[in-house]
Amino acid sequence: MAKRSGTRIEPTFDGPSRGRSDDDFSLGDDDRVVPAVSRRRPPERKGGKARSKARRAGGRRGLRLGRLVYWCCVLMLWCAIGLAGVVAWYGAQLPSVANWSVPDRPPNVKIVSTDGSLVANRGMTGGEAIGLHEMSPYIPQAVMAIEDRRFYSHFGIDPVGLTRAMVQNVINGRFTQGGSTLTQQLAKNLFLKPDRTLERKVQEVLLALWLEHEHSKDQILEMYLNRVYFGSGAYGVEAASRRYFGKSARDVTLAEAALLAGLLKAPSKLSPARDPQAAEKRAQLVLGAMREEGMIGDKELANAIGTPATRAAAFWTGSENYVADRIMEELPTLIGDVRADIVVDTTIDLSLQKRAEESIRRLIDENGKKLNVSQGALVAIDDAGAVRAMVGGYDYANSQFDRASEARRQPGSAFKPFVYLAALEQGSRPDSVRNDAPIRIGKWTPENYNGKYYGRVTLATALAKSLNSVAAQLVMEVGPGSVVEAAQRMGIESNLLANNSIALGTSEVTPLELTAAYVPFANGGYRPDVHFVQRVTTASGDVLYEHKGGGAPRVVSAEVIGMMNAMMSETLADGTARKAAFGWPAAGKTGTSQNSRDAWFVGYTAKLTTGVWFGNDDGKAMKKVTGGALPALAWHEFMAAAHEGQKVAVLPGRWQAEPGLVDQSVPDTATVADPVAQTLENAAVSESPKHVPTERAEPDQAEPKLLAAPADIAGEPTASIPAPRPKAEVGGPRVKSETSILDIIMGDGG
Repeated sequence: MAKRSGTRIEPTFDGPSRGRSDDDFSLGDDDRVVPAVSRRRPPERKGGKARSKARRAGGRRGLRLGRLVYWCCVLMLWCAIGLAGVVAWYGAQLPSVANWSVPDRPPNVKIVSTDGSLVANRGMTGGEAIGLHEMSPYIPQAVMAIEDRRFYSHFGIDPVGLTRAMVQNVINGRFTQGGSTLTQQLAKNLFLKPDRTLERKVQEVLLALWLEHEHSKDQILEMYLNRVYFGSGAYGVEAASRRYFGKSARDVTLAEAALLAGLLKAPSKLSPARDPQAAEKRAQLVLGAMREEGMIGDKELANAIGTPATRAAAFWTGSENYVADRIMEELPTLIGDVRADIVVDTTIDLSLQKRAEESIRRLIDENGKKLNVSQGALVAIDDAGAVRAMVGGYDYANSQFDRASEARRQPGSAFKPFVYLAALEQGSRPDSVRNDAPIRIGKWTPENYNGKYYGRVTLATALAKSLNSVAAQLVMEVGPGSVVEAAQRMGIESNLLANNSIALGTSEVTPLELTAAYVPFANGGYRPDVHFVQRVTTASGDVLYEHKGGGAPRVVSAEVIGMMNAMMSETLADGTARKAAFGWPAAGKTGTSQNSRDAWFVGYTAKLTTGVWFGNDDGKAMKKVTGGALPALAWHEFMAAAHEGQKVAVLPGRWQAEPGLVDQSVPDTATVADPVAQTLENAAVSESPKHVPTERAEPDQAEPKLLAAPADIAGEPTASIPAPRPKAEVGGPRVKSETSILDIIMGDGG
């Protein structure tokens, strides 16, 4: 075996030759397929080094950019997956799409007068819904210009508008623009709560897409304009137009439409009822947006901008709202639940309603401070029982308490006709004679005005001059129970105390029921069904309720009615209500409670019965105000207007005294035993309250003197009217229907 060398010899390639031999295991240039490149770099040209570095840097940047694009795509993919998951999660919280439907708009109750004029709207919205084609074209244009310019081109979501809003918000560093479309806003209003959460936003988008799929653009815009909130309790353009401009949305001008559209950003803050300058400034931005969109020209823009800002009146002004409130209380008993828009045809004559309100307000404005009077009420009812006008107070905006139908006050001598009615029905006659002199019934001493007495007088004279002593004698003759029965038969519904003091009207009644109880005197003795509502229909015209006239029961004989009218006519001709006369055959009775706390006049013609009351909510005494003063003046103004142009009609029934049949006899109980005081020893003291307000008869002179507080002959202190009550409880607790307005709207009425 050959001896190995101690050194290992490794094969090399391209290594330097150490002396070539046949045993060398190496390759030369001739042995290569491609000749070897020389290891020496060729000399670089000028600038080549810089270009080489630039190429290497560009490669690195391209690599980084590619990686950035790649990771952005990955991120976007994961975001899309995450967004899809969020949408799926929150979408799953919604009901099944098969159950989605646009909820009904809360029903509106449109209340109209006899000639179809709007009295009021009641309901959650405050106005009826009207079609897009019915409203002023400026309204949808203005709303789209400021809220959603691309409304007719997007699919429920506006990516362009959303991006523009995001950019503006970033530039301004605060939230200045919203990206929601009108469809999204409608979806939120219809289905969702106003919470600012991701869940609500996701659901809003889904619902907006559904709305766009199920409804046309015009339908969506119409739904939006009829439901969106415009501030001051007005939902929808019709309610807002009535609220701010006193007109229908059909008649809105360009400037008014811009103001309405401007409210949508902040309805309560920008309401013209609160800040007319801010509302007008916002409206000008709307007009500018409309001009940019080419909806209006330069001339229209200039004219609209020149319209000054006006402050809207306080919410729901006008006495007709007292009527509307009353009707809303009656509706549940007439038609039950209200589940859709309805129209209520009332018995109210709106022109007479306005005239009544003007008269009450003017007399209080002119005499309020001087005579210490702050409130008034008026009720007018025709012979069939239809209420033609009802004013419940001086100003509805400041006090919604209805003094005409809810306030119970002492009627004073205005209650005496029921005393005389009971006496006539038991055999007395207008020419029957009584002795007008001071009397005492137990410990009660009713006095005439200023202590003046007339001696022997007929009942007709006693009623015309409102003599208290004669009225008290008649109550003793017929009994307090007979008087109460007669009053309730005529129409008084309040609780009446059957005591001797009822002769002077100490039991409290409302102006509405007292006026209604006089109607049988005007129509010949029939008690009609007093009503405010003539008909109730749906928006499509279906009749839900209609008042059926006729069938009024006779409650007083024609003969007695003739005698009563003959006596009460003297009140206007030569009695305490001479200021009320206006040229028509009329009759009535004045009334004044103790110390002029209440002043009344209730009178009637063959066409209309009207009652007027003046006083103060807290029961404070007025200064020298009697039923023959302010109430008679208001009655005169109203009745003269109500009868203008009508053919004169005489009062029903006739009576004339026959000379040979004059009743000159005087009952024993009326004999004057003492020139100072006539005592009725046999009177049942238990029938009279121990402390009874002592009313003096009303003066028949034009300017009455201030009455001094009467003294009680028996030494008992004269009772005063109860302590003042809160405004909402004047005259006694209010009796309400068990069903409220909210029950009507929500469909929970009984």
